[in-house]
Amino acid sequence: MIELTSFEELKREELKLYSELSEPQLARFFEPEPGLFIAESFLVAERAMDAGYEPLSFLLEKKMAEGEAKKLTDRFPEVPVYVASEDILKTITGYPVTRGVLCAMKRKNGKAVEEILDGAKRIVLLEDVENPTNVGAIFRSAAALGIDAVLLSKGCADPLYRRAIRVSMGNVFSISWTFSEDWLGDIEKLKEQGFQTVAMALKEDSVSMEELQPEPEERIALLMGNEGAGLKEETIAACHKIVMIPMANGVDSLNVAAASAVAFWQIRK
Repeated sequence: MIELTSFEELKREELKLYSELSEPQLARFFEPEPGLFIAESFLVAERAMDAGYEPLSFLLEKKMAEGEAKKLTDRFPEVPVYVASEDILKTITGYPVTRGVLCAMKRKNGKAVEEILDGAKRIVLLEDVENPTNVGAIFRSAAALGIDAVLLSKGCADPLYRRAIRVSMGNVFSISWTFSEDWLGDIEKLKEQGFQTVAMALKEDSVSMEELQPEPEERIALLMGNEGAGLKEETIAACHKIVMIPMANGVDSLNVAAASAVAFWQIRK
């Protein structure tokens, strides 16, 4: 255990990944191999470890290192542990959101689309959902409401960005997910595998979400689009059905994260 006694010590080379590197830089840290992400809080780090992610180092508030976080460090006794006061840790984020635990973790190679579809009955496809907060919230709702897998287009925020992980409460580690390399091709692949593809879009021919009442064993792929533009026209055209959530009081639509929770509830198994 290495104790840091000043703000300046955060500038040590091995600690720059916590305070100086951007999310894309972390993701490319071991390029061409998978890079790193930062897990914040005991719960998030524990869920990542339970999902098979390995830590590179720990940066802990001293009282956590001697208390609850010891359960984490004991699992990887060979991994370096840095400890500091709450005031020092707050300089990284500006406020105490980490709950005393930061952990640099190694990414894993992305899964093949076929791998995340194996045995899945309910999946969601996210097209160009750019906000990490929305991605994290969607993952949290997906885990809570029985979605089996998430397929993301290349324009989506990375589920392993700090904010996405934090907002998901670590549920990005609870659900199988991957990025699509061939978006329209993967939609066709889903259809070939018996998925009913359902686009969420505000169109003249959209039907109410209430009409979507799949049987438990039916395979459903729900597609949701960008926060501003929604789904692309070619994506909508590739789907079997278009649905919308009816609105009241002149509201045109819900935030994509809120809409996802409503939709996941409707298609729950």
